Amino acid sequence: MPPPSIRRSRRRLPVAVLAIALGAVTLGGPSPAAASDSAAEAAYLVGRGISDVTGEAAETGMMGYSSFGQKTSGIHQRQRSRAFVVVDRASGKRVVYVNADLAMIFQSVRQGVLARLKERYGSLYDEANVLLSATHTHSGPGGYSHNVAYNLSVLGFQKETYRAIVDGITDSVAKAHQDLAPGTMSLGTGTLTNASVNRSRAAFDRNPAADRAAFPDAIDPAMTVLRFKQGEKDVGAVSWFATHNTSITNRNTLISPDNKGYASYAWEHDHEGVRYLDDTPGFVAAFPNTNAGDMSPNLNLKPGSGPTEDEFENARIIGERQLDKAREIYRDARPVAGGVDSRLTHVDMENVTVGGAYTSDGQEHRTCPAVVGASTLAGSVEDGPAIPGFEEGARTPVASIIDALRVDTPSWLQTCQYPKASLIPTGLLSKVHPVTPKTLPLQIMKIGELHLVAAPGEFTIASGLRVRRTVAGRLGVPLDRVLLQGYANAYSQYVTTPEEYDTQNYEGGSTLYGRYTLPAYQQEYARIADSLRAGTALERGVAPPDESGRQFTFQTGVVYDNPPSGRAFGAVLKAPERSYARGSTATAEFATGHPKNNVRRGSTFLEVQRLENGTWKRVLDDGDWETTYRWTRLDGLTGTSKATITWKIAPDTAPGSYRIVHHGDAKSLLGRITPFTGATEAFTVS
Repeated sequence: MPPPSIRRSRRRLPVAVLAIALGAVTLGGPSPAAASDSAAEAAYLVGRGISDVTGEAAETGMMGYSSFGQKTSGIHQRQRSRAFVVVDRASGKRVVYVNADLAMIFQSVRQGVLARLKERYGSLYDEANVLLSATHTHSGPGGYSHNVAYNLSVLGFQKETYRAIVDGITDSVAKAHQDLAPGTMSLGTGTLTNASVNRSRAAFDRNPAADRAAFPDAIDPAMTVLRFKQGEKDVGAVSWFATHNTSITNRNTLISPDNKGYASYAWEHDHEGVRYLDDTPGFVAAFPNTNAGDMSPNLNLKPGSGPTEDEFENARIIGERQLDKAREIYRDARPVAGGVDSRLTHVDMENVTVGGAYTSDGQEHRTCPAVVGASTLAGSVEDGPAIPGFEEGARTPVASIIDALRVDTPSWLQTCQYPKASLIPTGLLSKVHPVTPKTLPLQIMKIGELHLVAAPGEFTIASGLRVRRTVAGRLGVPLDRVLLQGYANAYSQYVTTPEEYDTQNYEGGSTLYGRYTLPAYQQEYARIADSLRAGTALERGVAPPDESGRQFTFQTGVVYDNPPSGRAFGAVLKAPERSYARGSTATAEFATGHPKNNVRRGSTFLEVQRLENGTWKRVLDDGDWETTYRWTRLDGLTGTSKATITWKIAPDTAPGSYRIVHHGDAKSLLGRITPFTGATEAFTVS
């Protein structure tokens, strides 16, 4: 169902002074007089927070499809970071879990967030007890990595997008920290079979029978839901499920959190009454990914197709299916016990000697310096083909328009990477300038009975299964209590099984460190699991350097803005109709400035307002499903542009008088940026 248009926010009453605000070092809970008996006896302190991470909304390359022509032109829905802090009151240990509406978490982002947290909290939150993950939407602005490979199609590093992401994630953690109160957790599992399909079936079928038997339909249908309560009040949920967040295609240029973002929005906004711009604590619903490397939401195995031929409708439907199953599992979740803990180490993934215990032939093998294969540039034809002239399964070099980018790969490295058709030896190039990552953070986090294997890449369902089996065996816990948390802490492309690697489909060509990448991960995660189980310290290794000082961009930025002749910024260029029926679409156009002047993080470029007792009240903004904000350049020489705002009026919208408001910022020729606001005349909805 479309989200209701005018539901008021529910304001949450404070929970007994929130456990003395729990400063940076205090671990005690509230006094018995300030909390219920059940809260006082709770084993945990839990807190949740949410914040905006939306970057530059126009003329910025988008992250995910590597399409040079896909540049932002506005906002369908804002991207958000969702954070949970859990403290074990018995031991005093704490962990931070974050899931953000981003394509990836790059090491650059992790470094930035950890630095900000250190400024605020000292050593309370560090690299070991903080896990950052992404939903993997492909409809957000890019350019926030410190590795050239992931900024290339975006034309370099985008400072304002990076800043919005780091600030937003940090704010979400800070809100969760401030929100800490005595609470409990519950855990539930279920299966969802109509929200994913295997997009690399030929590779999956190469796996041994024991792996294939675990997934009879060649999908991972498991959904795991962790439910959070403070006292008797439900405050949040995390719902893990494996499917690519790519219902929306590379033809789209509006910022969107895609299907998983819709699921979060619908639970928070529609079911729990959260209004993000009110900035008051509310229910937080995260929908992270697991081993989604070969899981597509495009059920007809072509971009933007399945269940329908409308990409935004597909995002809603696939999101709604995840939401419905998550809420069903949530209702039946059982209380969990157990402490919280975490271990992290940095591993040079280009130089791992893998013991025979983790290889199919029982022999010792090595990983390789990173190489991008020809199949990588083909893209996944089911979700978003990349560069014409490249095909999945390529085992020999391919002639193409980018031959000038090809770098000779030494024969020893070709042998190490066999049977990959080596295109660019990024590991060797990274000795001069960071192209792809070399050293990665590997982490296992324990939250009660649940163990999250934080993976810096995209694991196929079979590769995820093997890691989970390895970790569960070393920890001595049931397999369903171990999850492969994908897109976490860093990004290094794909991880396939050796058998899948041999087919050199897109996923295999994108497995950077060679055929024994997965066995190397199994070996290293086993080492981390042993430390976690024994309660011993783990050598953290050498973290990668901060490369922020070596970034560049080919983007010119905003020179200046001008309104159309005879108009002011915020002037209405096209007015809405005088009246609308519910179910129709209202449109307005405004003279505007470039959205890069101010990303308006935590704010909005638009409002739909309703007249109530003589006062205009906001009922929708640019984070809502029914609205879109689109920026269009009218004249590059004069710096003239317009904003087009649309409102798809939901069938349950309250009748009354409405208007559309646009907020923007304009840059003068001297560089001064000035905010402005414009509003339409009132119109009726009946």
